[in-house]
Amino acid sequence: MMQIKFIHLKNTVLLFVLILISCGNFSSVEGGHNNEDIASSQAPRNDNSIIVGANQTEKYLPLLKGKRVGVVGNQTSVIFKENATSSKSLSVDRQASEDNYTHLVDSLVALNINVIKVFSPEHGFRGAADAGELVENDKDTKTGLPIISLYRKNKKATQAALENLDIMIFDFQDVGVRFYTYISTLHYMMESCAEANIPLLILDRPNPNGHYVDGPTLEIENKSFLGMHTIPLVHGLTIGEFAQMLNGEKWLENEAQCNITIIPVKNYTHDTFYHVPIRPSPNLPSDQAIKLYPSLGLFEGTNINAGRGTEFQFQRYGAPFLDKNVFNFTYTPKENFGAKNPKHKDVLCYGEDLSNDTLHGQVSLKWLMKAYNNATDKSKVFNTANFTKHAGTAKLQQQIEAGLSEKDIKATWQKDLEAFKKIRKNYLLYP
Repeated sequence: MMQIKFIHLKNTVLLFVLILISCGNFSSVEGGHNNEDIASSQAPRNDNSIIVGANQTEKYLPLLKGKRVGVVGNQTSVIFKENATSSKSLSVDRQASEDNYTHLVDSLVALNINVIKVFSPEHGFRGAADAGELVENDKDTKTGLPIISLYRKNKKATQAALENLDIMIFDFQDVGVRFYTYISTLHYMMESCAEANIPLLILDRPNPNGHYVDGPTLEIENKSFLGMHTIPLVHGLTIGEFAQMLNGEKWLENEAQCNITIIPVKNYTHDTFYHVPIRPSPNLPSDQAIKLYPSLGLFEGTNINAGRGTEFQFQRYGAPFLDKNVFNFTYTPKENFGAKNPKHKDVLCYGEDLSNDTLHGQVSLKWLMKAYNNATDKSKVFNTANFTKHAGTAKLQQQIEAGLSEKDIKATWQKDLEAFKKIRKNYLLYP
């Protein structure tokens, strides 16, 4: 396991500047987000003592001085200002971005850190692209920096793209689910940095689903960008911890080792509730959506809509071929922010509203099984190849179609889950 490097700032003048930035009093640093990037859910309830890696500027700015810097990030790569996660509700209707945080890249540029280029994952650098939408190389309109896409055509940064860089920063708000592709982006960037002998600085953030491990474990023959490793659907690791696992388990190509430095989250444990104040991606608008995502995300491998094209993404599901005598909740998906072409666009769907449903520390199959069992035409439910990629195994679809109970299906996961939990312990940074 890689040893974490803790850096102490000795230059008191620089420290004073950093304190001003962290408190939001450095006037030349501004937020750079659309209001839609802010979560529209319940009032934030996370412990204000949690300090994310990006906010601990005194630990990593000395590593960047005089270096040519690359940044892998998106709209969640921010430095929070004082009281940014207070008890006041953050809403998509409230112009709050400049009041609550500054983007990491904007802050570094304002501090005269030599940021040369940024690398953009799925959904784009500022987070406005649909899931699966082509993200092209571009230029950031605010800073003028070149943006290199790490999605669709070039998931792995080329050695040419890393030329003239001395250090790379990786900073994302992840949600701890295998098919959420930011950990695949991490894998490829670690490979590229290892090949180029460029150190990778990881600014860690809490995992809002980090308090449990559950779901089917990926079988390596089903490896894809939606899942590259033999891990459960919910892995219970932060980005920093996952990076340590990639090195420690020698999962990078040719068993390469990436030189990583992690700035850990302060005052965080895996049992700490963490409200995510910025949408990790366009279709995860709230804490409820993030909590239900491991379960409802499986609908992405079916022909059933999981709330895309509404304001309650991953908090409802439905399709026109679900039995209206069983499902009395209806909605019609429309084109909206983050969903230009949702499943069953402009078609009435029958399903369930789960926006107030409670689910704690587990992957639930009950909604997927209910939908399948009450489809008027069961042949329309599964998009088999895509579902296998999301589940990580062909067995889950087979088990559902065979009529196994949820309890019996989950029993088949346990051996692999216990084996993974033993491996996971070796890489934990937080209790």
